[in-house]
Amino acid sequence: MSEVRVTRTLALPADEAWELLTDVRHHVRWIPFTRVETDGPPALGTRVVAVSGPFARTGGRGLVDRMRVERYDPPTPGGLGVATFVKVGRALRGEARIEVLAAGPASSQVTWVEDVHLGGPLPRRLTAAVAGPFVRAMTAWALHRVAAELRAGRPT
Repeated sequence: MSEVRVTRTLALPADEAWELLTDVRHHVRWIPFTRVETDGPPALGTRVVAVSGPFARTGGRGLVDRMRVERYDPPTPGGLGVATFVKVGRALRGEARIEVLAAGPASSQVTWVEDVHLGGPLPRRLTAAVAGPFVRAMTAWALHRVAAELRAGRPT
């Protein structure tokens, strides 16, 4: 498997980082050319549809990423929070995971993990390897944008 892992320390307490990052409705601010629809706030069973493409934000077509929240365990004092989004669409399969751990009273360590491959007849290992560099760039960029928002003092 070609699991992609990106870790970043954020200047935000773990509970606030958890609320910000696991609510996929915020992801449109950090992931270019993407719109996100969900059937509710983040919780076990929540369904998410993200569409990415040049005109996706204005309703255009794009690559559809259908997900379902299969795990939603917020961080506890000294404990790791884990949210797992299983990819259930035709095009994208696998899972995305957000892990949040307190790194101090006003900071947290966030790890965004993606294990993505394409559905269809091609071997999973091959499509995961091809998708890997794009997925790594997307997750690194998203966490960079989150950190930039926090530095700029934008509301979360």
